[in-house]
Amino acid sequence: MQRVTPFRSPNTLETGRAALARGAWQEAKRAFDSVLLREDSPEALEGLGLAAWWLDLADVVFSSRERAYRLYRERGDVAAAARIAVWIGWDYSAFRGEQAVANGWIQRAHQLLDGLAELPEHAWLAVREGVFALLEDADPERARALAADAIRIGRATGAVDYEMIGRALHGFVRVVAGEVAEGMRELDGVNAAVLAGEIADPIAIGLSCCYLVNACERVRDGDRAVQWCDRLRGFCSQWGLRPLLAVCRTQYASVCVWRGAWSEAEQELTAATEELAASRPAMTAEGHARLGQLRRLQGRLDEAAELFDLAGHHPIASLGRAALAIDRGDPGRAQDLAERHLRQLSQSNKTERAQVLELLVRAATETGVLERAHGALAELEGLAAQMDTAPLRASASLAAGWLAVAEGQADAARRHFEDSVDWFQRGGAPYETARARIELARALGELGQPAAARDELQRAMTVLAGMNATHDLSRARRLEGQLSREPREHGGRARAGGLSRRELEVVRLIAAGLSNQAIAERLGISEHTVHRHVANILTRLDVPSRSAAVARAAQLDLLAGG
Repeated sequence: MQRVTPFRSPNTLETGRAALARGAWQEAKRAFDSVLLREDSPEALEGLGLAAWWLDLADVVFSSRERAYRLYRERGDVAAAARIAVWIGWDYSAFRGEQAVANGWIQRAHQLLDGLAELPEHAWLAVREGVFALLEDADPERARALAADAIRIGRATGAVDYEMIGRALHGFVRVVAGEVAEGMRELDGVNAAVLAGEIADPIAIGLSCCYLVNACERVRDGDRAVQWCDRLRGFCSQWGLRPLLAVCRTQYASVCVWRGAWSEAEQELTAATEELAASRPAMTAEGHARLGQLRRLQGRLDEAAELFDLAGHHPIASLGRAALAIDRGDPGRAQDLAERHLRQLSQSNKTERAQVLELLVRAATETGVLERAHGALAELEGLAAQMDTAPLRASASLAAGWLAVAEGQADAARRHFEDSVDWFQRGGAPYETARARIELARALGELGQPAAARDELQRAMTVLAGMNATHDLSRARRLEGQLSREPREHGGRARAGGLSRRELEVVRLIAAGLSNQAIAERLGISEHTVHRHVANILTRLDVPSRSAAVARAAQLDLLAGG
């Protein structure tokens, strides 16, 4: 008797899994949907959830995964249920921004896996917990320990992809913790494995790429980011890794800003934020915050403020609001915001602390709280020495220059600003170099070197005009005008009663009867800054009051030219 082979539908679990392996997400979804028309299979639901995740179909993701979880539990497959619980926790964070619910699912996965021999699911849980510890809780040390667990368990259980995600996370954490060279080497190695085809899971591939770009952005390593992104973005596009690519693009955009490619940065941010808004609205805050930073640099301050509001409590937005306060002439508010942000960061979160500390030094010098500026600068210089990157050394030199200016040490300020220019140039940052040149020009003016000062300003203005950085360009032009009006006969502090050029301007305006507020408006600086200048004038002229300062300045023949 001839044996009859039963009809088999082409849309089977194997068909769907093969489509997932090729990155054919729509084909996979059709296959799993077909299976589910015939049976309520948790495996098909799990596959459908993954296909829908890549297709940004949030409702399908939640319904299929929650059903898969229930069916695995009914079957008694504890490991599979825990695996799905970890995914659901990530979903609630990424799609809905509901971190408490996300944590609940992560804890449920723990409860299910507790007491079981080590499985790949333990490594998957450690990875996701590690990411939450680093990015949500700002706890690099806990993230480091969890990443190490993922590496160990992945290796022991033969789960190579989970092991490699763990290595990528571990490298990222090391960069955040200030071990920049070591962390970058680890990330380079994982992403070389991606390009070599040693990692199969698209999730592992996408996350490894994102951690590398994020690490580069934090330490402003533009060259490394560009070298890898040119290769990895094509790889992600080929696989259709659109959700992870959208997140990476927001981070890559900040690298573009650093390199001076502002148009490219705007395109990346706009496209990525639109994609995320349509599919993962809980993840748009970072895009809004980064675009707000770009708008601030462009001098579009009101737009920047609106974008920071859209970003809510995102750390980049918090830091952006502090920088915006300085731009608007309110360093006191900037200092308060910077201090508040710094209090939220652990000592081990070194890359983010460095960014806040630079801003804090500037704000504290503007408000005249020099003791606080010294403390912030000391920590910043320590981080720069430890991490030893050109951008961070440039940042520390720039901050040291601001403090030297506040203390009336124009020649020391000049040296610090010269170092800052050199380090920023080495780090491939044209905007930051131009900003440091403006500060260098100001110090040169204080030292009675107007020709050299104007040369630095011209270099800065050429770059800023090309970027359309209107706010900083206006600052440079105002300084250029002041240098042109400055009398040539004053050769520095020794022949000006110990007063700097700016302090001479302030004492002359005091003599003209202007209040601190009126002086601030006349000079385009904050009232806090005027108050600091007045305090310095009283100290240097050794007088007790404004009227006595005017009388002493008249005796020294300092009011001519006011």
